[in-house]
Amino acid sequence: MKGTEHFIMGDEACAEAAIACGCRFFAGYPITPATEIAERMAKRLPQVGGVYIQMEDEMASMAAVLGASWGGLKSMTSTSGPGFSLMMENIGLGIVMEVPCVVVNVQRAGPSTGLPTLCAQGDMMQARWGSHGHYEIIALSASSPQELFDVTIKAFNLSEKYRLPVLIMTDEVVGHMAEKVIIPPPNRIEIYPRRITKLPPQEYLPYLPDKDMVAPMVGIGEGYHIHSTGLTHDKKGYPVITAPVQKEMIDRLVYKIRNNVDDIVEYQEIETADAEIIIVAYGISVRPALKALELAREKGIKCGMLKLTTIWPFAEKKITELASQVKGFVVPEINYGQISLEVERCSAGHAKTILVSHAGGAIFNPNEILEAVDKL
Repeated sequence: MKGTEHFIMGDEACAEAAIACGCRFFAGYPITPATEIAERMAKRLPQVGGVYIQMEDEMASMAAVLGASWGGLKSMTSTSGPGFSLMMENIGLGIVMEVPCVVVNVQRAGPSTGLPTLCAQGDMMQARWGSHGHYEIIALSASSPQELFDVTIKAFNLSEKYRLPVLIMTDEVVGHMAEKVIIPPPNRIEIYPRRITKLPPQEYLPYLPDKDMVAPMVGIGEGYHIHSTGLTHDKKGYPVITAPVQKEMIDRLVYKIRNNVDDIVEYQEIETADAEIIIVAYGISVRPALKALELAREKGIKCGMLKLTTIWPFAEKKITELASQVKGFVVPEINYGQISLEVERCSAGHAKTILVSHAGGAIFNPNEILEAVDKL
């Protein structure tokens, strides 16, 4: 895109970020409120030599994204509610095959078809545990079109760095909101390149990790022959159905994330230095929470805010630290309690947690959050 300042929707900002950091393949199925991402990619990818495919459904979309990534292209798909559920099987396949790619869920209210054109934050635990088996995932969130642009760049970088599908958990309001978005020139966008092996084909093993527990991939067309499967596999990628190999594989899938939590987790502290009450917010709920914080300060309440960018892995260390300093946490969520459970777990009884909940279809009024702050 020409120029640096644009007035575009969050969904469009997400698509432009993907283009900017080198995404050249998108497969998806239209679904509100994520359709504008697919529409933008359908228009923009041919302009930069990329490929857009509208698939027959979300399961096929996710499978195509995995294949394209193994084929050497940075790849992305987007969806909402029911489509996210359908993608879960192949997101799990991407985890076990260790395929870098990005999945955007522009959340709407559910279950099932729910409220296709209205907002919610009800898929946060599904993002963590939606596929079967035990694994770790990375999921990010944004509260504005600009943040959705920035978070999309971060998602692609993390997916390449840690070799797994990375989720962006935005919501209908952020996706459809139009605001100023600054798109930096290409030389000012930090891009993490694909980890390509330096070993010759005869020495390379596709699941032999480096010291950080992440295995390099191959340069496509450079003479490497690999095998990758959803079955439990050894370092060669061959199926080995035994408990010891299962332990070795799952250990690596889990600890390549757990051992790097400090590198992955990102949050912003707002007026927490003297705070006695902390609002923990993410996504569109950040915006009414900021107003509630302002109103609380005007009343003389020492209120602060922890704004979550990384949802999974959770900011456990920071919540635990804050819990020893404050009276309590207020967690506004457009669901009936998901991230609030994590806050409660991490505070371990040292501070009270109050959930401000909403079934979906609208954002919070700041006074709803302020009432909870007053109770503490």
